Amino acid sequence: MQRGKRRAREGSENAKRRHSEPSLDSLGQPERHHLKYGDVEAVTLFEVVTMGKSAMQAVVDDWIEAYRADRETALLDLISFFIQCSGCKGVVTAEMFQYKQDSDILSKMVEELDEDSGEYPLIMPGPYWKRFRSNFCEFLSVLVAQCQYSVIFDSYLMDTLISLLTELSDSRVRAFRHTCTLAAMKLLSALVGVALSLSVSLDNSQRLYEVERVKASCRRSGLRVDRIQRKIDELQDKRLEIENMMDAIFKGVFLKRYRDVVPDIRAICMEELGIWMRLYSSMFLNDSYLKYVGWMLHDKQPDVRLKCVQGLQALYGDAFLVSKLDLFTSRFKERMLSMALDKDHEVAVQAVRLLMIISESCEDVLSAEDFFQHVLESLWLELPAYTGRTKVGQLVMKCPCMCVYVYAYMCSNADYTVCEPPPQLHDHVVYLVDSLWDSAGALLKNWTALTSLLFQDTGLSVITDQGLLIEIMLACVRQAAEGPPAAGRGTTKKVVSAKERKAQLDDCVRLTQHFVAVLPELLSKFSEDAEKVSCLLKIPQYFHAEASSVGFPEKHLEALLAQMDATIERHTDAAVLEAGARTFQVLCCEDVPWHNMAQGARDQLVQRWVARLSTLLGDVRNTVSVTVQALQCACYAVLWNLNTCTEVRLTRVRTGLRLLFLIHSPSVAFLSLCDLLTAHSYQLQAWDPAAGAPLLYSPDPRLQRALVAFVLEHVFTGTEHDGQSKASEGETEAGRLEELHRRRNLLAAYCKLIVHGVLEMSMAADVFKFYMKYYNDFGDIIKEMLSRTRQMDKIESARTLVLCLQQLFLRLKQEQERGTACSSAVQTFSSIKELARRFSLTFGWDQIKSRESLAMIHRDGIEFVFQGFVQQAERHAPPNISYLTILSEFSSKLLKPDKKTIYAYLQKFAGEQVAGSGTREECWLPLVLYRSSLLATADCEDGASHVSCDTLRHGSLGHPSRSPSLSLKQSICDGRRSRVRHVEMDWCVVQGVPCLTLYASNTGSVTSI
Repeated sequence: MQRGKRRAREGSENAKRRHSEPSLDSLGQPERHHLKYGDVEAVTLFEVVTMGKSAMQAVVDDWIEAYRADRETALLDLISFFIQCSGCKGVVTAEMFQYKQDSDILSKMVEELDEDSGEYPLIMPGPYWKRFRSNFCEFLSVLVAQCQYSVIFDSYLMDTLISLLTELSDSRVRAFRHTCTLAAMKLLSALVGVALSLSVSLDNSQRLYEVERVKASCRRSGLRVDRIQRKIDELQDKRLEIENMMDAIFKGVFLKRYRDVVPDIRAICMEELGIWMRLYSSMFLNDSYLKYVGWMLHDKQPDVRLKCVQGLQALYGDAFLVSKLDLFTSRFKERMLSMALDKDHEVAVQAVRLLMIISESCEDVLSAEDFFQHVLESLWLELPAYTGRTKVGQLVMKCPCMCVYVYAYMCSNADYTVCEPPPQLHDHVVYLVDSLWDSAGALLKNWTALTSLLFQDTGLSVITDQGLLIEIMLACVRQAAEGPPAAGRGTTKKVVSAKERKAQLDDCVRLTQHFVAVLPELLSKFSEDAEKVSCLLKIPQYFHAEASSVGFPEKHLEALLAQMDATIERHTDAAVLEAGARTFQVLCCEDVPWHNMAQGARDQLVQRWVARLSTLLGDVRNTVSVTVQALQCACYAVLWNLNTCTEVRLTRVRTGLRLLFLIHSPSVAFLSLCDLLTAHSYQLQAWDPAAGAPLLYSPDPRLQRALVAFVLEHVFTGTEHDGQSKASEGETEAGRLEELHRRRNLLAAYCKLIVHGVLEMSMAADVFKFYMKYYNDFGDIIKEMLSRTRQMDKIESARTLVLCLQQLFLRLKQEQERGTACSSAVQTFSSIKELARRFSLTFGWDQIKSRESLAMIHRDGIEFVFQGFVQQAERHAPPNISYLTILSEFSSKLLKPDKKTIYAYLQKFAGEQVAGSGTREECWLPLVLYRSSLLATADCEDGASHVSCDTLRHGSLGHPSRSPSLSLKQSICDGRRSRVRHVEMDWCVVQGVPCLTLYASNTGSVTSI
């Protein structure tokens, strides 16, 4: 059976590929091979990699046997494998390969096989291609491992392979360069494994030689010693040969690619270099190689910096290697310290861990002065440049010296005398705790030490007050109970093991037993401070029910509930009341053993409040503050009643919704109304038919117009300059920011109505109009709504953009026809054109994904311009011809075949005008510009023969009535052939005004716009 398999492998895979070429045209839809293990000989090496790791070992063994039988053919298969993995459909023939000794042949091979493939396996998204990359690297490791005892030292295989990868990795085509750089780096890593194996064998042989040499001196027989000596010489020669191979790859590939323009290529080089220095330190761990890591610590891409930092962590963490890093440490210490403030969160966290590893493994390298002067003081110097609390929080969460605060609290150590930190620092202690949790978790979970410091009246004023310690303690409780990192930390969800889950449960039980006893006393001590009390009231939300099974006295829980009752009665602060309400909600859940006691305490508190409110209702005046609170209560009541709302209550609910805008506070009424409408939409989505008929409420057209009018009146107001709202002269900076925050909330609430389907998507057009005008204030919100609507329905979203641009264009046209000066509310033509350009940028680089949307934009734009236009001898231009200038901003996102198809569609409306005849008049200049944008990268000839129906199967760009099955190629074939004159564009200055000059090649005319 094995012989049969080997015979099957003797045939060249290139011959098989001529009969069955693997489909690389549709890389986004990988083919699934349902082959049994015994059938692996029937596929190419590329298909083996796509199948997985199960068949890899057998196929590599078969390839080695085929190489021994006919190394020319087998090596040709291996070269074809790398070409295919690069996404290239070309075939390496024997004729191209038979003169490979010539140094220019490989370069010629690259030139013949270079193909401008937009996508290739290494950059394809999805789990399938992620596994392909892993299998590709695994294949190279298996190949070298299986060849290390045989053909790897034949002075043919590795020389040819290294030469091929060196040439392909230097290609101008990204696919070749990326794939072959990865292959070369993984090949070097595999050779490191071979060198390590040879080193182990060499050490064993040398020890055996010493033993036998002593024996031989006694027996006066040196035959065995000579045999061992020859083996040692052979191993040394092999190791030297392997090191020469590694040096050739390093100089031929690494030195050229570690500064490549593609970030992933640079990251690959840095990641593999760290592995080489750690595994084969005798060759790579010296300053000649370490300097590359130090230089790339300054790379612009965070992924590259992250690979460098992670590689250094492994080196500094090894006690046997750290002694070789002295010169590197002294040279790049400043850079490593500064990376603690890296703009990328993950890089900053890993840099802090690197500094901690250095401080543990290298004595007297990083002193306390280094931390304070280079990190803490740098942080505080940057704080004045940041006015927003979010920016301050981003800096605070990266500061490694914040551990000094926690340690000072724990130990009451007065030696940490640093200047008092800014008051904003304690607003983001959650990130501090998250950063320190892995390295100082035991210290942060010392609940006894934390609470004992709070009971002390002295000692905490060295750094800050007790409020910061309470916030740190609350963050530690949350981290111990919930486990996941803070918002913005980490991009993937961590899988918690059973052991970690058990440890987390034990932590929850311990904190519950501790705080149920000490929390009443803490609430009593800080009962007058609303900020501290609001934090302490949140701690019971993290109590665990398992603590009751271990046992704790009920008197502690009774004391806690009584103290919570007294604390909530004492305060009117919203934060305290909200914290108390949420804590009672958690404690009253039926799945916890103490819910009966908590419900009793809660009911008593509510009854007292109801009785007190009933007596005070007659004396209270309807002030704005009272009205706002009452409105919020009514909103919450309606939301809670959605679960039990029946047809009887339907009229009351509708009446309540109509009356919301009659309240004294329109902003609160608007937000409440938006929340109610959003809740109705969610209720319909989560409706269970078994629960009865749902509550149906859809905003009528009058209400929809009122909503958009409110947004236009209360959000997009004020005088703008460069998109930034300006406050009045007497308005303070804090007041301006508060007003901006209020307007952002209003806009976000309206956008949620569109995203959740409460309002039609076309209602977003009124908001999209202000994308550029208010970009600094609301650009992020509008861009997010655009992204969400595109995910919902990309065609309808694109139609909304078209509606937005056409409305702006028509309004400007109406103002110009009136002959009056345009008001500030009317956007200029240049601003509309810039808005269209920014809309086109939101489609990204994936032209295939946005193909249908862009086609619809151009089709609707052409129909809008030529609506009602009849081709006449006078050749009067359509009234909306200027809109083509705006539409041309979307032309750069079109694929080449689509540009030709849209050009043919344009011919059906414009006729001979689009062909160049009669377009000298000034009124037709927008058509000339639009035609030039379509012909910018597309061929002027009829491209029907060059278009593949397989790649253009997404539908027709023709008239909407045309059958969807009609392909783009058919549309091109239906269009008239026309010889389009070549138009060149250049900028010139006419009377001090920059103009765009068009040179028509067939007429010699020159036109300036």
